[in-house]
Amino acid sequence: MKKRGIIAGIIAALIALDQVVKAYVVQNIALGEIKTWIPNLVSLTYLQNRGAAFSMLQDQQWFFAVITLVVMAGAIWYLHKHIEDSFWTVLGLVLIIAGGLGNFIDRVSQGFVVDMFHFRLC
Repeated sequence: MKKRGIIAGIIAALIALDQVVKAYVVQNIALGEIKTWIPNLVSLTYLQNRGAAFSMLQDQQWFFAVITLVVMAGAIWYLHKHIEDSFWTVLGLVLIIAGGLGNFIDRVSQGFVVDMFHFRLC
C-alpha cells in the first residue's frame, strides 16, 4: 500500500510540474516563438495543439477527453495490477499517466494542449 501512495505522489508531482512549466511557457514565450534552452539539443516553444499527435483531428477536444479518460483508466488499472513488475514498466506507466492527465487538464481548461519542447537532433 505504501508503494501505491508513493507512486500516486510522483504522478501528482509530475502533473504539477507539467502545469507549472506550461504556465511559464505561455506567460514568457510568444505563440510560435522558439527559445534555446540547451543549445543544439532542446529549445522551448509555445504551440497550441488542438488535435492529437501532429495536430491530427483538429478541434475534437471532447473526443480526446473521453479517449484520454478511457486510456488513463486502463493505464491506472494496469499499473495497479503490475505494480510489482520491473522498475521500467512502472516508470513507463507513471510517465504515460502523468502526461495523459496533464494534457487532459489542458484540453478541458483551455481547449488545446500546450506543446513546449522542440528537439533538434541533428
